[in-house]
Amino acid sequence: MTLGLTVLGPVLAVATFTVLGPMGQGADSTALRLILLADFIYFLLLAGLIVMRLVQMLAARRAQASGSRLTLRLTGVFAGIALVPTVLVALFAGLTVNIGLEGWFSDRVREVVGTSLTAAEAYQEEHRRDLIADAEALAGFLNLRRQAATFMADGDLRELLQAGQAGIQRGLKEAYVIDGTGEIVARGERSYLFDYEKPGPEKLVEAQKGATALIEDWDNSEFRALIRLDAFVDRYLYISRTVDGKILSLLDDTRETVTLYQQLETSRGRVLFEFGLVYVGFALILILAAVWIGLWFAERLSRPIGRLAAAAERVGAGDLDARVIEAEGDDEIATLGASFNRMTRQLKGQREALVESHRATEERRRLFDSVLSSVTSGVVGLDAAGEVDFLNRSATRMLGLDPARDHDRPLADAVPEFANLFSRLQDGLHEVVQEEIRVSRGGRLESLLVRMALRRGNDGAPEGYVVAFDDVTELVSAQRMAAWGDVARRIAHEIKNPLTPIQLSAERIKRKYTRLTEGEDAEILEQLTGVIIRQTNDLRRIVDEFSRFARMPEPDRRDHDLARLMRDAVLLQEGALHGAQLSADLPEDPVIVELDATMISQAVTNLIKNAGEAIESVFEKGAPEGYAPEVRVSMEATPEQVTIRIADNGIGLPPDRSRLFEPYVTTRAKGTGLGLPIVKKIIEEHGGTLVLTDAPAFTPGAPCGALAEIRLPRARAGHRAIKDSD
Repeated sequence: MTLGLTVLGPVLAVATFTVLGPMGQGADSTALRLILLADFIYFLLLAGLIVMRLVQMLAARRAQASGSRLTLRLTGVFAGIALVPTVLVALFAGLTVNIGLEGWFSDRVREVVGTSLTAAEAYQEEHRRDLIADAEALAGFLNLRRQAATFMADGDLRELLQAGQAGIQRGLKEAYVIDGTGEIVARGERSYLFDYEKPGPEKLVEAQKGATALIEDWDNSEFRALIRLDAFVDRYLYISRTVDGKILSLLDDTRETVTLYQQLETSRGRVLFEFGLVYVGFALILILAAVWIGLWFAERLSRPIGRLAAAAERVGAGDLDARVIEAEGDDEIATLGASFNRMTRQLKGQREALVESHRATEERRRLFDSVLSSVTSGVVGLDAAGEVDFLNRSATRMLGLDPARDHDRPLADAVPEFANLFSRLQDGLHEVVQEEIRVSRGGRLESLLVRMALRRGNDGAPEGYVVAFDDVTELVSAQRMAAWGDVARRIAHEIKNPLTPIQLSAERIKRKYTRLTEGEDAEILEQLTGVIIRQTNDLRRIVDEFSRFARMPEPDRRDHDLARLMRDAVLLQEGALHGAQLSADLPEDPVIVELDATMISQAVTNLIKNAGEAIESVFEKGAPEGYAPEVRVSMEATPEQVTIRIADNGIGLPPDRSRLFEPYVTTRAKGTGLGLPIVKKIIEEHGGTLVLTDAPAFTPGAPCGALAEIRLPRARAGHRAIKDSD
């Protein structure tokens, strides 16, 4: 509707001008009355719509609707832009038109118009006369030469044409001799075929009648003349001359202008009246149309801006689903709406991408942390300054570190044992250093194989350091046990052979010389030979233990009831624990496990005996008042494994527990140091583990003894998997 009303205003104004001017209907004509009535109706309709729209805008402004202030402001600006120029033009239009008309119809202008027409006609006539004279002179020259010659061919005609063309003082552009059909017979100098313009049939007919036909070619700026050669048969002279075609083409325009000027001079008053009437109609209609289109444009401009402002508020509040209605077209407003929607979509997509990236990063970080936390090797990450920025679970466990306390601490402060190796890495001579370091944590001395490496970024610049270490205490212990096993075999081999002859020799000496001695000498002989025999038996026992340790047999695994084996072992040791109470918490139901019954019974019995000997050591050092010695044996069974615990409240474990499972390491005077290594080897041959820790206090305030914990897999497949991993 806005576009229709806007276009209708200029249409009515043009129609009014047409009825008043070119159609010349006059003030009393019916067409003019109808047009003026249509103008008045249009004026009232548009004025009413404008007033109604202004009332709506004021109401929206009072209601503080979105975009109302901008709409009202733009409407005022557009109305002012439409009214101010119109008023200024109205003030000066009459004076300007009057002054302009006075200048148009002055005597000087009238004289100039007449003179210009006369000059143009004179210029054209001069060229006509000159061209006709030259054509007639050249034709007379050719006719005379033809009459003088008995016979003349067309080739001779060309030479005559060039000679005559050179004699023309004013010069010719082209000269041709053609026949009655317009075909060229001879060409003059600088007369080319591609420049030839064939004359029309009417001009040829005119030349046949004996007249000189003129051809005006303003487009090519040429005057051409066509004349018949009387001395020749069917031959015509066709010449052309260059003229200023623009000046000659203005002659017709000058004639039309002079005619129009004379008409306007006679109707000057009527022109002033019609101009004033048309201007008033145009002004009123165009002002209203401008105000209406200004209202429409202001609303069209402010509405999307208001929607943009409201949507921007929603986006600012975090609602990235906010969208605005995209206007049709390709202007800035439509582009702004489309850009805003594209921006919100991109923001939403970027936020979702960031959330997804953050989720993926967190998932990768959790996976990375989970992997590093699950590996048995300790891993410590350091920044470029050598401060701790990452600890995995194994590192905190093996080094006794606290992530909250030791994070961002220098490595030399967190783990002083690593300081020397880290200094070697920082010297820059090597990017990777490795060393076995002994670390004492929680009363346990452990051997760690530490490897430190320089960490570089994608650009090759140093970013930090990575410290990785493994607990090789068991490996070192296994190596020692292997070495001791080899020693044991050699000792058993070297010692066992002479033991029997020594014992037999001592017994013979005792039997033979006992009869020959009496009194004190016999007693001494008995005593000395007894010492030899007893020491020989002790050596034999030690050699047997060496042999058992060096040549531990492979377990003969069969399905056995482990609960029954445990009950038998407890029954055998009751009363043999130096007065300690032996209590057992064992399952009543059978616990079937694949194992070597003899070896497991030996291991359990050895551990129970060790618990009794630990209690005996308490009595040797002086038992405290109210001390109640006790050994507790318990067993828990799950579908995957069986856990056996043997706890006592004896003397406990020594501070240095790292070498308890090494051969020939013992804390008792009479011990050989092979009991625990043999037990550990038996348990490991069954795919299990043996751990020695402090036992919980049996009663509040009582000292803590030792706890031996055995874990055995229930299936042979589990044992094989463990051996394969080893």
